[in-house]
Amino acid sequence: MSDTLNHPAANEPVIAVRNLQKAFGKDAVLTDLSLDLFKGENLVVLGKSGSGKSVLIKLIVGLLIADGGKIQVFGEEVTTMGRADLAAIRLKVGFLFQGGALYDSMSVRENLEFPLRRLRKNLTERQIKAKIAEVLENVGLTSALEKMPSQLSGGMKKRIGLARTIVVDPLIMLYDEPTTGLDPTTSNEISSLMLEIQQKYKTSSIIITHDIACAKKVANRLVMLKDGAVYKEGPLAGFEDSEDKIIQSFFRSVD
Repeated sequence: MSDTLNHPAANEPVIAVRNLQKAFGKDAVLTDLSLDLFKGENLVVLGKSGSGKSVLIKLIVGLLIADGGKIQVFGEEVTTMGRADLAAIRLKVGFLFQGGALYDSMSVRENLEFPLRRLRKNLTERQIKAKIAEVLENVGLTSALEKMPSQLSGGMKKRIGLARTIVVDPLIMLYDEPTTGLDPTTSNEISSLMLEIQQKYKTSSIIITHDIACAKKVANRLVMLKDGAVYKEGPLAGFEDSEDKIIQSFFRSVD
């Protein structure tokens, strides 16, 4: 497990979730979820399919609307924000979707230019070019500048998706299953890249994953969800050494 950060319990959280609730029809996904993300840490959120992991981070950035509870990002209440204030918060939060969510009709360069032109309108063409070169170098894909997404492997798409997320210098990163669909070697490379981003950009991150190898590598702290709430929270050792049958079963059965 990453030792880049001690537990930052004395810090004010950059994200504070309290008593969060979300249902889809009669299906209650989150029932009473509370957790904190502290400055500079990688918080890994574990849980079986349907436990509400991805719903949680979509609620944080306002892609879904909570049924109850509160979410604060940098001390500002997200659940009651208007569109303009929510857009301002999203400038500080990078969201890496499972598939990378690249625009198929755009080259790598155009995919990276898009958020810069939309969100960083004060940048010059020279600054845009320099920023794109910087993030491509950081993800190890400087040669992919003019490639189309169809020419990229799954691992390359993840890297470009990550580059597009960090190109606007977010303070918080939300990763939704960043290693899903990748072979073990590529998964390890993406996990290493996430650590490099944490260290270089001083980001605070929530990482949704089923990948225990990824969790072990990147986590400063882990949270397991069950029945729509936090079942266990703490360092990796507390999970690995746990005699709880639910936790033991999860760590044995999860991919």
